[in-house]
Amino acid sequence: MKQFTVILCLLVVAFSCQNKAEEPVETSDNDKIVYDMYEPSEMANLMNQMYAHNLKVKQDILDGKTPTEFPMDFMKIHTAELSDFKDRNEVFESFSNVFLNAEREIFNEDSEVPVEERFNNAVNVCISCHQTECTGPIPRIQKLLIK
Repeated sequence: MKQFTVILCLLVVAFSCQNKAEEPVETSDNDKIVYDMYEPSEMANLMNQMYAHNLKVKQDILDGKTPTEFPMDFMKIHTAELSDFKDRNEVFESFSNVFLNAEREIFNEDSEVPVEERFNNAVNVCISCHQTECTGPIPRIQKLLIK
């Protein structure tokens, strides 16, 4: 019985490994393959830039450097084009304003609040906003928090 099983397995392997001749697919010069590739929206690109900038700010803070210049590109949060399936609404606008204020506060040299706490406040605003609409990036954003 064992020999029969071994022979059967060998036959299955042998026949499954044979190269089958593929028949060529005829296409005309007019046929074009069109791929439906994801293209991030202007807002998605802006948020990726914000993430990268805040990652650098986090590292600067951990290195003992105090950030001094608010990035004016962040102001595009009010005008950047959203993904097709998203709408700019009052909640988004409200969170945008709170985020910009929290982000500006990171760069406030006169603040009595430790810079780590100001930075985490800005990151927490991002997390709060994303909890209302687009939850996917939350784990990535949480990595920005200074522990």
